[in-house]
Amino acid sequence: MIQEQPGPTSGPEAEFDPDSAAPQPEASLRSLIGRIEHEMATLQFGSFSQTEALALGLLLVELGTSRNLPIAIDIRRNAHILFHASLAGANPDNEIWVERKSRTAEQYAEPSLLVGLRGRLGGGRIEDNGWFDQSRYAAHGGAFPLYVKGTGAVATVTVSGLPQKADHDLVVEALTSFASSAF
Repeated sequence: MIQEQPGPTSGPEAEFDPDSAAPQPEASLRSLIGRIEHEMATLQFGSFSQTEALALGLLLVELGTSRNLPIAIDIRRNAHILFHASLAGANPDNEIWVERKSRTAEQYAEPSLLVGLRGRLGGGRIEDNGWFDQSRYAAHGGAFPLYVKGTGAVATVTVSGLPQKADHDLVVEALTSFASSAF
């Protein structure tokens, strides 16, 4: 009789992949939600002006071009576009995703990836709810509200063109770098 050998038990649990259709442990989903909630709590600024929007946008352009990423980058305050760029390889679909993800982050005042992940708690998806208008909103990663301490969300930065968690992570990398800069 051959005994089945257990899989590896050491090492960190794999991070939740929102693009995977395979079953994933709820603990990994909750872990990713916790990570994003921590990012929201720590990535807050003293102010955010058009000058800072330009600097953050150019930082994202620099990250995207140095890595040959086919992304669209957008920073807006409600309907007022403060910065927008479409790098080589980005396409018109990315512009549609930017609009929908930005609306989601603005509507919920939290990252669009977090909206989608919270909708998955309990096994569903926010998109399965009739009230979630997928023609206007997208609960996919890439849009992150810009929080000013004591004020709340004042603008939204969005990246589209990569898998949704990679879009989110690029925005967080830029915000982290931006927060530690002279601004």
